[in-house]
Amino acid sequence: MRERLPTRSGSFLIGAFLSVAVTGAQECPVLISRGRLAYESRSFELAAKEFAGAVTACAEKLQPLLYLAQSWTMLGQLPEALNALENLLALDSGNKTGLKLQGDVLYLLGREPEAEKSLLAAINADPQFSDAIYALGRIYYQQSRYAAAVEQFQKVLRLDPKSYRAWDNLGLAYEALNEFDKATQHYLKALDLVHKDHPEYDWAYANLANLLMKKGDYRQAFNLAAEAAERNPNSARNYYLTAKALVSLERMETSVRWLKRSIELDSNYAEPRYLLAQVYRKLGQREEAERQLKAFREINARTPRNRR
Repeated sequence: MRERLPTRSGSFLIGAFLSVAVTGAQECPVLISRGRLAYESRSFELAAKEFAGAVTACAEKLQPLLYLAQSWTMLGQLPEALNALENLLALDSGNKTGLKLQGDVLYLLGREPEAEKSLLAAINADPQFSDAIYALGRIYYQQSRYAAAVEQFQKVLRLDPKSYRAWDNLGLAYEALNEFDKATQHYLKALDLVHKDHPEYDWAYANLANLLMKKGDYRQAFNLAAEAAERNPNSARNYYLTAKALVSLERMETSVRWLKRSIELDSNYAEPRYLLAQVYRKLGQREEAERQLKAFREINARTPRNRR
C-alpha cells in the first residue's frame, strides 16, 4: 500500500504550526532580554509588559513568571504580583526565590501569618537562604518579637559576617530590648562595613544617631544624622533626626531649616511638624507654632500608627 502524502491544505497547516512554534521559541529570549533591560533601567511598567509576553511565548514559564512578579512588586501592583507567584508555585511548589518573594508581597499586603509561612517554606527549601532568613527577622521585628528577630539576624551573620543590614537590624532589635550597649556595638559594626564600601547606605548612621539621642550624646548624634542626610538627601527622617539633635543642642534657628526640609520631603511625616511647632514657640513665633501644631494633629488623625 502506497504511503499517502499530506494534502496541500494539510501541509500548509503543519507548516503554519511549526512557524508559530519557531517564532515563539525565538521570541522568548528576546522578550526576556528586553524585560531585563527595562527592569534594570527602572522602567518597571515596560518590564512587566515584556515579561507578560514572555510568559505566553516561553515554553519554560518559571523564569518569566518570577521576573513578572518582581516587576509588579516594584510597581506596587501587589495582587498582580501575588497572582504571578501563585502561578509560579503551582509549577514548582518548592521554588525558594518565589516563596521568598511571596512572603515579601504578603507582608506588604498585611497578611503577616501567611508571609511568615511562605518565608519558613523558603528556608525549609534552603536552610542557608540568608535573604529569606533576613526577611523573616524583619517581620519578627515589626511584630515586636524582638528576641526572635535577634535569632534570625544572628543566623544571617553566621552565613554572611559582612551583611551590614543584618548588623544594623540586630542593633535595632537589641535597642528595642533596651540592651543599648549591644545595640551600639552592632550599629558600629554596620558603620565599619558601609563607611567606604556602601556609601549609599544611611540607615545605620540614622539608627545610631537616634540611639545616642536617647543616651544624651547630642553632638555625636548630630554628626551621625548629618552624615545620614548627606548619604541619602531624600530621607525626611534623616533631616528630622539632625534637627532633633540641633534642638537638644539649643541651636533653634538652624534646626528650622532642617525641619522645613524634612517636611518638604514628606508632607505626611508628623514628627517634624510637632518639633517645629515647639521650636517656633521657643523663638516666640506663636502663629507659626499653632499652624504646625494644627498640621501635626491633622496628619496624626489620618495616620495613627507610629512611624519607625
